[in-house]
Amino acid sequence: MRVSKAIIVVFLAACMLPTLAFAQLWSDSLSFFDKSPSLNKTRVWTVAGTEAALVAGTYVGLNQLWYADYPKSDFHLYNDNSSWLQMDKAGHAMTSYYVGYTGMEVLKWSGVSDKKSVWYGGTLGFAYLAGIEVMDGFSSEWGFSWGDIAANGAGAALLIGQELLWQEQRITMKFSYHGTSYAEVSPDLLGNSWNTSILKDYNGQTYWLSFNVHDLTGWNAWPQWLNVAAGYGADGMVSAQYNASYYDKNPEYKWQRQFYASLDIDLRKIPVKNKFLKSVLNTINFIKVPMPTIEWNQKGSPEYYWLYF
Repeated sequence: MRVSKAIIVVFLAACMLPTLAFAQLWSDSLSFFDKSPSLNKTRVWTVAGTEAALVAGTYVGLNQLWYADYPKSDFHLYNDNSSWLQMDKAGHAMTSYYVGYTGMEVLKWSGVSDKKSVWYGGTLGFAYLAGIEVMDGFSSEWGFSWGDIAANGAGAALLIGQELLWQEQRITMKFSYHGTSYAEVSPDLLGNSWNTSILKDYNGQTYWLSFNVHDLTGWNAWPQWLNVAAGYGADGMVSAQYNASYYDKNPEYKWQRQFYASLDIDLRKIPVKNKFLKSVLNTINFIKVPMPTIEWNQKGSPEYYWLYF
């Protein structure tokens, strides 16, 4: 079974930080959970080497497990901006944001100055995904997409802009997922199991902007860990483009955008003293915590959920 390109990309974003963690455990005498007070060359080289290995490894993996199945071509462009109701673009932005966030944090942890960490680390996601886009440009099956590049840039800009303005992330990107019946209709495109559908079935994905009200407003009465979130999703998609024949046969389904308002929990702000637990909460903060949610869509009246996944 062919491995999805999305699986490899998300794998890099998800595993980079713990991989760096294990690589560094033997690299210096500092407590692993403490940032270096000054430039620590051992940590810098460990970070640089691990990142280079991960990036090179995923490029090689993509070439062997994905691109090798399709003919090569001259470099060309491909306009996929109307595909999947732009859900794939939201995924690009989020991947760029979190790969950049991880790159920035590990440089700060290594004692690199905040300014250099923001620019060198924060652009890691954009640069990494741009390399994949170039590989797309030489594949006859796809092409170089300026829409993808713009989405990658938006994710990096959200990260870097906040660091330059506030020296912290007060607005974070988050992700949630629930299973749908569409994967049964088109398993090759949308996944044939839960672990593949979570990455390929855009119908079940929701991308969020989570706003830390306390930090944005300075309102001390508002809990520091309680956020307000705005989400975007889509439904009824069994292919990248609108499939009229499918909807004629299945009028109960509707190709539509979905917009959400919800509460969220900023796991970074949970007051815990244990450094390991605090690190774990920071690592999984990309997950939107299920909370009461309101949905607006093209069907008409708002829909309400006690807990939305």
